[in-house]
Amino acid sequence: MFDTPAFYSLLVFGVSSFMSIASILLRLKFANPQEYAKFQEELRNYNSDRERAKKTGDKKLYAQLRKQEKRISQIQSKMMKGQLINMVVTIVLFFAIWQILGSYLIDKTVAYSPFFIPFITVDKGTFYEMPIFFWYMICSFFSSTLLQRIFGISMGMGVQPQTQK
Repeated sequence: MFDTPAFYSLLVFGVSSFMSIASILLRLKFANPQEYAKFQEELRNYNSDRERAKKTGDKKLYAQLRKQEKRISQIQSKMMKGQLINMVVTIVLFFAIWQILGSYLIDKTVAYSPFFIPFITVDKGTFYEMPIFFWYMICSFFSSTLLQRIFGISMGMGVQPQTQK
C-alpha cells in the first residue's frame, strides 16, 4: 500500500501543500498584507511626485520630497526585511524537506501521465512516468495558487480584492 506510485503522488502533493501553507503563513507573519499595501501606495505616490518634480523642475516639491526620503528609506527597508526573512526561512525549509523527500523518492515513479510531455515524461509502456521534480512543480503550482486564493493574498504580497456574492 505504501510502496505505490499513488501513495508517492499523494505524499508529494501533501508536502507541496505543506510548503505552500508554511510560506503563506510566514508571509502573513513577517509582512502584514494591509500594511504592505499601504506602504506600496505611499511609495507609488512618492515616486510619481518625484517624477513630476523632475519633469517640471519644481524646486519646492523637490524640497518636500527630500524631507520624506528618510521615511521612504525606512519603509523600503521594513518591506525588504519581511521579504528577506520569509525567503530565507522558506528556502531552508524547502532544502531540508527536499533532502529527505528526494533521497527517498529519487529512483521511484511518483506519477503517471496519460500523454507524452516532451522533456518531462519518460515513455515506459502504456503510461508515461513523471519524475519527482516535475510532479512536485505541478503540485506546488496548484496548491500555492489554490491556497493563495483561500487566504486572499497575491504573489506580490499586496491585498487581493475579494468579490462579495
